[in-house]
Amino acid sequence: MLKKMARNRSLRRTTLKIFIFLIFLIILFACAPLPSITHATSQFHLDKGYVHKFEIAEDMFWKDGEPFRIIGGDLHYFRVHPEYWKDRLLRAKALGLNTIQTYVPWNLHEPRQGHLVFEGIADLISFLKLCKELDLLVMLRPGPYICGEWDLGGFPAWLLAKEPAIRLRSADPAFLELVEKWWGILLPKVSPLLYSNGGPITMVQIENEFGSYGDDQAYLQYLVKLARTHLGEDIILYTTDGGSRQTLEKGTIRGDAVFSAVDFTTGDDPWPIFELQKEFNAPGKSPPLSAEFYTGWLTHWGENIASTDATFTANNLEKILSKNGSAVLYMVHGGTNYGFYSGANTGDGESDYKPDLTSYDYDAPIRESGDVDNTKYEAIRTVIGKYSARPLAAVPANKEKIAYGHIKLDEISFLFDMIGMKGLVDVVESQNPISMEAIGQMFGFVLYASEYTPKGNESVLSIPKVHDRAQVFISCPEDSGKRPTYVDVITRQSNRPIYLPHIKCASKNNLFILVENMGRLNYGSYIFDRKGILSSVYLDARPLYKWKMHPISLENVNEALKFNPISLNAKKTKLETRTYHSEAGAKELHL
Repeated sequence: MLKKMARNRSLRRTTLKIFIFLIFLIILFACAPLPSITHATSQFHLDKGYVHKFEIAEDMFWKDGEPFRIIGGDLHYFRVHPEYWKDRLLRAKALGLNTIQTYVPWNLHEPRQGHLVFEGIADLISFLKLCKELDLLVMLRPGPYICGEWDLGGFPAWLLAKEPAIRLRSADPAFLELVEKWWGILLPKVSPLLYSNGGPITMVQIENEFGSYGDDQAYLQYLVKLARTHLGEDIILYTTDGGSRQTLEKGTIRGDAVFSAVDFTTGDDPWPIFELQKEFNAPGKSPPLSAEFYTGWLTHWGENIASTDATFTANNLEKILSKNGSAVLYMVHGGTNYGFYSGANTGDGESDYKPDLTSYDYDAPIRESGDVDNTKYEAIRTVIGKYSARPLAAVPANKEKIAYGHIKLDEISFLFDMIGMKGLVDVVESQNPISMEAIGQMFGFVLYASEYTPKGNESVLSIPKVHDRAQVFISCPEDSGKRPTYVDVITRQSNRPIYLPHIKCASKNNLFILVENMGRLNYGSYIFDRKGILSSVYLDARPLYKWKMHPISLENVNEALKFNPISLNAKKTKLETRTYHSEAGAKELHL
């Protein structure tokens, strides 16, 4: 009996030890950090284990139940090489920004109807994920119209080739059908990245400054319905319009379904405009927000580079932040209008044409090069530092500049040698000149060719409507060994007649008109901006017929050495426009 009792006591002690050991193991595993599976696969992950909410109440923005002030800036992914996205975003964050605002240009993502591009500089999703990784919120501006000093305000130019002509920025059923297809592709791509889904997107803009253009409420309501269909009811939709009663009455959507933000000239007193803003929002739903606080301005060709005073800009920003207002800097970093994507504006009329520069530096605090060692960056950072909810990050050093040395350029062909680079299949024939878009070309040049019989010592050539710059050449058909002779230029702005000198030919004279697209209008009532010769061409007051249109897109000049029907075996003579390539053949330069 005693031995049995001893064995029982020993068994209980052993059981107790095992129990204590198991408890220890449970505590150890509970406290130990788990391996990060998401980090191993990607730096980006959606925070699905937490309820995210971004909303408007009591005339304030609220983020996850806490008051939030938007201190943002426009930084467009399509104006920055992807290699530098992170660098520029870090510089924006060091400035004190908590939000990035960006447009989405339709024409970048669908350059030809049905041909979609979401790679490289058009990789919107990777840009949004990078913003999330860097703890930056996003205000997304998907248009379909964006303005932004971008060709045709972001619309793809193939819209201009539709017949009958569609009415852009309207409830025209033909236009809405195309918008619906585009947003049906775009919005489902960004929907997983909404803030409520754990992504960075807190707000989505409807159209852009529509009150400065029209008052088609049916169009705006259609866009709201379409956005809700793809994005749901939780996301904040917003409009942005100039801070006047007239623009707000035409461009806003009354009620609480869409938040109305404002923009205005830097230097204007912001608070009377914010009071006006309240009239166009539901009670308690009007946090003061300048959705475009201008840090600089755009520049057109022929103008002095635009600049604004750093102290003036910073002081006006403080007028907003000091009273708990929100602001988005336009631009925090401008970047570059790559390729042929620069837009244009007009002055008093359609002929008062003002094309934008390739550079979109905008005199922003982060310069086109990415440099931040300037007084504007420092002044704005000082102001934001006073009102930021968290300490500002350290400012990254400027990127090292590299001298690439001399690049040897070899002449490989003259422009007229490029006409036949794709054979004759691209040539379009018509009784009258037709637009660039109508022949399937969106950017670059078109060479219009015809023949005429000269009268007397000289003939008068006039083109009532040419967009945008036409260089005129003449030649004799039998002089295949000579290049066409340059005569003069006709521009959209001047549109003056020119005189064709008399040249003695065995038969009719050749007439070549090389028309350059210098950028489509991105703002105003003349936005339906087709390119090329848009009227009859008159010689001595009579219309000239039977035209051939040769598209010259300059997308791949390496094809320039193919058969040329105009100047086959021509001798090399001096011409204004030539094509060169580098010694390595890797890059081309157009002069």
